[in-house]
Amino acid sequence: MVNKLKIAVLTGGYSPERDVSLASGLQIATALRARGHKVILVDPALGDGPIREGDKVTRLGIGPEPPSLEELPRDFGQHYIRCIDYLAHQGIDVVFNGLHGGAGEDGTIQGLLDLAGLPYTGTGVLGSALAMNKVASKRIFERVGIRTPEWLLVDGQLSEWESVARAVATSFGFPAVVKPSNQGSTVGVSRVNGPEELAEALRKARMYSQEVIIERFIAGREITVALLAGEALPVVEIIPEHGFYDYECKYSHGKSRYEVPAPIPEPTRLEAQEMAVKAYQVLYTQDYGRVDMRYREDGKVYCLEMNTLPGMTGISLVPKAARAAGMEFAELCERIVELALRRAQGSAREQ
Repeated sequence: MVNKLKIAVLTGGYSPERDVSLASGLQIATALRARGHKVILVDPALGDGPIREGDKVTRLGIGPEPPSLEELPRDFGQHYIRCIDYLAHQGIDVVFNGLHGGAGEDGTIQGLLDLAGLPYTGTGVLGSALAMNKVASKRIFERVGIRTPEWLLVDGQLSEWESVARAVATSFGFPAVVKPSNQGSTVGVSRVNGPEELAEALRKARMYSQEVIIERFIAGREITVALLAGEALPVVEIIPEHGFYDYECKYSHGKSRYEVPAPIPEPTRLEAQEMAVKAYQVLYTQDYGRVDMRYREDGKVYCLEMNTLPGMTGISLVPKAARAAGMEFAELCERIVELALRRAQGSAREQ
């Protein structure tokens, strides 16, 4: 990329993944500035205007638990609208969406950016909505033949933990994984070994979503496949300290080990990468993404979910995979910007 651009990096936001997004945003901004671009950091949860990187809001780091959102304004929807209106009048060439979760990843902010005519990185409205909603993405995976763990939906028809426990025992048994249907970063996720642990796991998941998914726990190894422009990068294996890749193990230095490329058989690697590409395609993902999987010792790979705005922190998985493919972080960020601009130019020609 020869031309130097004015880039707005969206960071923070109103979601339990706020701290992760702030860390991602700072990394992205630093990398793009190193490539000669003019970059401003903007937090849509705070409304219009850039944030100063020495402010307290950008220095807290990622704790062992998701942050409380109590200190943020409750009318965050109005703040998001003001933020996009501000960007529309700043001569921005492209918006790098560094938000994670909530309205930053479910298609909401993407729709506002589309209305403002601002090019942005990452997946558009439809793909964002499909991937963030685990019920929708699970149903699509099953429809197109992507292997995914058996699951059931806990909603108004199936809500009391005793009835849920009976449904789990009948469907696939314990251990199982309980998760909100529309969060990422393992927020609100629990592994339950028996029905006696189910009530607390449901309470925790319902803090973040009315709809809760319970799926069969796949004993085996944690792997993930990052994608760039629809092509699979080297497979990463995650070895968490806790034995379960929870929020703390994801974002605390030293709590997990990573093998890149993953030491898995060649047929398994190929299957994982092919499965990731297929998930990327059927969920209408764009620019980049990451597909999380479990690998059983019998060789079967199970697709868990697609992340359309995966973490870009110092210990995140997409940068690790890109580095294994010979691409350093700054080059990766610039490549993502280039993909967004190319897509925007293609759309303009079609109009």
